[in-house]
Amino acid sequence: MARTVVRGRRTARASAPARARAVAPVEPGVLEPGAWAVRQAKLPVWPIVGMFALLPLWWGLGLFYIAWPLFGAVLLSLLTSRGNIRLPTGTVLWLIFLGIVTVSATRLSYVTNLIIFGLRLGHLVTGLLVGIYVYNLIRDGVPWTKVANPLAIFWLSMVALGWLGVLLPTFSFPSPFELVLPHGVQAERYILDITHLDSTEFNKFSRNPIYRPAAPYPYTNNWGTAYSFLVPFVLAYLTSVRRGPMRIVLLVSLPLSLVPAFLTLNRGMFIGLGAGVAYLLFREVMRGRVRLLLPVVGIVLIGWIVTLFIPVFDLITNRTSSTDTTSDRFDLYVQTWAAVVHSPLLGFGQPNSVDTTHASEPLGTQGMIWQLLYSHGIPATICFYLLLLVIARRLAAAVTPSGLWLSALPVIAAIVTPFYSYIDPNMSVLFFALGLGLAAVDGPVNRIPKEVPA
Repeated sequence: MARTVVRGRRTARASAPARARAVAPVEPGVLEPGAWAVRQAKLPVWPIVGMFALLPLWWGLGLFYIAWPLFGAVLLSLLTSRGNIRLPTGTVLWLIFLGIVTVSATRLSYVTNLIIFGLRLGHLVTGLLVGIYVYNLIRDGVPWTKVANPLAIFWLSMVALGWLGVLLPTFSFPSPFELVLPHGVQAERYILDITHLDSTEFNKFSRNPIYRPAAPYPYTNNWGTAYSFLVPFVLAYLTSVRRGPMRIVLLVSLPLSLVPAFLTLNRGMFIGLGAGVAYLLFREVMRGRVRLLLPVVGIVLIGWIVTLFIPVFDLITNRTSSTDTTSDRFDLYVQTWAAVVHSPLLGFGQPNSVDTTHASEPLGTQGMIWQLLYSHGIPATICFYLLLLVIARRLAAAVTPSGLWLSALPVIAAIVTPFYSYIDPNMSVLFFALGLGLAAVDGPVNRIPKEVPA
């Protein structure tokens, strides 16, 4: 304990900051609470509220995908002006990954491709910034519920829009942003997809189309990816927060979400969630604990009841038997890998359409691993998987029920990569939840240092 020194002798009187440190010890390398409060302003919560809680607004304007990188710029500005930012596990790997992705822009065929490339790069950067921002909010002592509520509202909005696809499957409308776009930009398929308002995704050339909920995303697979990331978060919220209106709403929304989730017919979503649950159960059994069995059994039971009213497996079988989706995907994967062999270090910058595959989708789509390999090369892909591995190893230290649910996210994120890509707002959804988990593992949460009287 630091004391004042008078004529070479220590006095018995300790300074007020010293007494404060004695009552509330701080972590190594971090300013004591009093000094931090004086020298550092806390980060505001409103940017993540604007991003995640206002999802219906951004979707209705056609700005859902466009606004995300702009919010990323806001987060970066606030982080840099604040200074002394704590960096969560894996940040260096992610920066290396972003560096390789940026250099891969040299492989683009046309200058006009830079628009879409820049948008996707913006989503990757924003994902990292969201994770860092949430991590620092929690480490600064901002209450867990205050930080997590925007993502909970995002979940509720996604479930509501999923029900829009169930009740109004043919809903389709040009967004205000789409209407003001130049015709040349509208001609880009990707831009049109992310700005047009559709409640479902379906084959427009089919005589008997299958309408699969997609809103607020342009593609059903994106909705399924978000669902697989958000279910563990919702379970973490419910096990962490014991009272309040948000808890009640989430409890009601979870079983309601099964209807649009099942109607997406997303096999990869089921596989990802199943792998995450299996991972958690294996860890718990190896530690001699079975406390997760009860909620898992409850979720499975509710899911089984829903299948009594929605013939999910019959619908999936009908879809795969009436289309060539599996064979088309396999042909796309084979030709994607054949192209990667010719540019293994930096890829080709972004997916490209070719006329040599049976599938209508461009090379480098239909899966995160294929998009990374084709667009940015093998080194970038290795960095991405190493990042998930490092985060999974860190989150394995979680012991609380909420921490355990969040620790399944890196596993789910890795398992869905052969099926779905998430270089879009889902990257921010994933890193938002990971930021919550990493902050809980690295330090206390919901703890605001109290002033110690002098």
